[in-house]
Amino acid sequence: MTSINEPAVVDTEAYTVSRTVTIEATPERVWAALTQEDLISGWFGQRTELRDLRVGGEGVFSWPDVPDVQVRIEEYDPTTTFAFRWGTPVGQVMDETSSTVARFTLEPQGSSTVLRVVETGFDLVTDTAERIESHQQGWTSELDELVALLEGALAVDGGRA
Repeated sequence: MTSINEPAVVDTEAYTVSRTVTIEATPERVWAALTQEDLISGWFGQRTELRDLRVGGEGVFSWPDVPDVQVRIEEYDPTTTFAFRWGTPVGQVMDETSSTVARFTLEPQGSSTVLRVVETGFDLVTDTAERIESHQQGWTSELDELVALLEGALAVDGGRA
C-alpha cells in the first residue's frame, strides 16, 4: 500500500508550486529516483537524459505530444538537495522567461523520507497562469507516481525500483 499525501499547492503571492510527500524509503533510494535516468523515467516523463550529475550539468526530459525540454542542474548535494531549471524547449535559449526551477529537499524521518519540492520562477515566465496550473497538477500526479514506484506499487523495467 502506498502512502497518502496531500496534493501540490500554489502560493499566488510567491508564484510557487510546492508539495511535500512522505515516502516509505530511505533518502538514498529517493535520491536515486530523483537522479538516475532509468528511475526518473519511471515516474517523471517518458524518457530522461541526465548523465552529467553536477551543478551546471544538462539534460532533456521528454513526454508524448509535447516538445522535449532542456534541464540544467542548479543544486546538487547528494541525498539532501537537488534542483534543476527546466521548461525551455530543446533548441531554444533557456533563461528565466522560459523556464522555472524545481528544488527538491530530502529529510530522513525514521524509516521514511520527507521529500519537498518547491518550484519557483513562475512570475518571470510568459505563460504564468497556465504553467502554474499545469505544474500544480503535474507535481500532484508525478510525485504520486514516485511514491508508488518507491513503495513497490509500480515496477520499473519489469522489476521493483
